[in-house]
Amino acid sequence: MAKTDSTGSTWRYRWAHRQNVRRVSTYRGAETAWRRRDDELRRLRALAADFHGSAAAGAGLPMELTADEVVLWALPAAQLVEVRHTAVLPAPDLTVALPAGPLRPRRPDGVRVTDAGMAVITSRRLVLLGGRGRRDWAYGRMTGLAHDPASPVTLIQLLDRRPTAGLLLPTDAAPDFRFKLTLAFADAIEQRAAVLAQLDELIAEHAQLKPFRPAVATPGQARLSSFVPGGRRTIAVAAALALLVPAALIESDPSDPTGGPEVAAAATPSGEPVLIRPAPPALTRGTPAPKTPKPAKSPRPAPGTTGDARCGAPQNPLGYGFCGGTRIRKPATEVCDWFDCVPQFWAGRGYLVQCRDGSVSLAGGRSDACAEHRGVRRTITK
Repeated sequence: MAKTDSTGSTWRYRWAHRQNVRRVSTYRGAETAWRRRDDELRRLRALAADFHGSAAAGAGLPMELTADEVVLWALPAAQLVEVRHTAVLPAPDLTVALPAGPLRPRRPDGVRVTDAGMAVITSRRLVLLGGRGRRDWAYGRMTGLAHDPASPVTLIQLLDRRPTAGLLLPTDAAPDFRFKLTLAFADAIEQRAAVLAQLDELIAEHAQLKPFRPAVATPGQARLSSFVPGGRRTIAVAAALALLVPAALIESDPSDPTGGPEVAAAATPSGEPVLIRPAPPALTRGTPAPKTPKPAKSPRPAPGTTGDARCGAPQNPLGYGFCGGTRIRKPATEVCDWFDCVPQFWAGRGYLVQCRDGSVSLAGGRSDACAEHRGVRRTITK
């Protein structure tokens, strides 16, 4: 057995060191992303519990407030948009879910800008103080708020038959504006408790997704496949080529259906040689024709001895495969020792899937799963 010093001079020790560095880096990235979202959810929960405006906040605004009306928030830059009849409106919803990704600064199809100014949220209404006039939306006449999930547009649907309108907001201020407008509208319809319940549910669900600290890789876990550049994928490709190349050579051999060689005959008047196949030997009476040997039958494998119990999945002691079963939402900490995990694997929020390039992701069920790996190929089950 080769001796090693404290620096780990053998390839097994170097493999364990690389694995531990990669696991710690992946875990820290996933934990940072998880903590960032947890802090944002708790901030919104605290804001929702203590969100009140004041009459002094409306001082200096060119608008009059009623006796019991207070200003909750003001956004200096907003644009008034109107929707054409051909546009498809998002369904109105009283939701406080955080956006899955950054909003894009664009207008959806069928939406045009008609004015710009300051947007003011009060306890009674939403007001746009624009250059062409003032536009009011009373909460009592609203049927719902429709937040576009991809662009910073919030549409307001009313009881009357006026064209649907809304606001186009700056991308950095859109999440807070939407949340505070949702709270003001929820207060008007006496649904503040429902918003708080949604936030509590989101915090509880997010707590279940906290990444676990990975196990420490030891030199004894190193496999010979890790010594090859590319690992198991290189070995699988080499094995496939070793099987396919001989088969391709056999199929490309020009076989003679009649058997026997071709012999060139004398030149014909046309000047081109003609290939004549020799006639088979004549059979004399009483001489039996030679028998063609029959191909030997290959023995049939016994039932249960063929087939892969994992339906093509890599060898692993976890019982993970592609044959169908229960989706894996909380994989084992050593899953990346047996599967080729994508970068930031533990930051995924979903179930275990295999991407089309062979890598494994924990973002199954989400629209952006395997987006950088040519899409989702199949689900890994247990």
